[in-house]
Amino acid sequence: MTYAADSFDTLPRLPAWVTSGSAETPEDVAFLSGAALNHLHLVVARADVPQTLLRARLALRAAEACITYQGRQERFSELRDAVAFLQPGDSPGPAGEIYLSWRRAVERPVSIRALRRALSEVDADQIATWLDAGQGAPVSRAASVLQAVLADRPRDLGTALILADAALAQALRWPQILPLLALGLKRVDVRKPCEELRLACHRTISAAATYAVREAAVLTRRAARLHAVAPKLRAKGAEEAVALFLTCDAVAPTALTSLRSDRAARRLCDRLFELGAVRELTGRDTFRLYGV
Repeated sequence: MTYAADSFDTLPRLPAWVTSGSAETPEDVAFLSGAALNHLHLVVARADVPQTLLRARLALRAAEACITYQGRQERFSELRDAVAFLQPGDSPGPAGEIYLSWRRAVERPVSIRALRRALSEVDADQIATWLDAGQGAPVSRAASVLQAVLADRPRDLGTALILADAALAQALRWPQILPLLALGLKRVDVRKPCEELRLACHRTISAAATYAVREAAVLTRRAARLHAVAPKLRAKGAEEAVALFLTCDAVAPTALTSLRSDRAARRLCDRLFELGAVRELTGRDTFRLYGV
């Protein structure tokens, strides 16, 4: 696989008529969300887009949105900390649990078993029942699942959004969930009646697909840079470390177990940072996290 440094420029970009946000009628809103989804479908099918990393980055943003819905104050940097430094037996806290649910939801191909792993407090048969509530075109199907979950569990918006995005992925024949609905759907939207909720989902999909395409372009450019500098790394285990950066939103040096020691892992992270291949995400002198 060859990764060109100008991959950022070769990714197809959403045309302005899709991103203008000028739709007024329900038909126009639905048409534009379909156009945005189709464009996103083309982008996520590209081999040069780091798909796993894109899903991980969107999962973080989806978790942050769900936590905001609950009136909590944790933001994405705190969610990273809550999960990255977990030790066996530690509790990530309520916000961290939400983030872990989203991470698990996007890690594996969509299935009842995978969703049960992400939503450990929900019975598999119940998950199947909710997913069966979704009928029709992709966005309509997702809206129906969202409404079905909230009818049974009105306070569990996180579960509802994960399953709605799962239904969307199934309808689009995507192998894995790509978080979209949580990125823009408002709490007031989920209380709307059926048709208004469907319209809100269409608007959210248009905005979220636009955001996902832009994020894919940025990550593709950064991944190309990481691939370009990888041959300069001489440390034993560096290849495995690079692979981890291309799949995880944030990496602590201690997670780079392919390196000979924690010191070697820190040196590798510092080297990648100096080469402009990764970013330091915390701004701290200790307990640092790095990411593409």
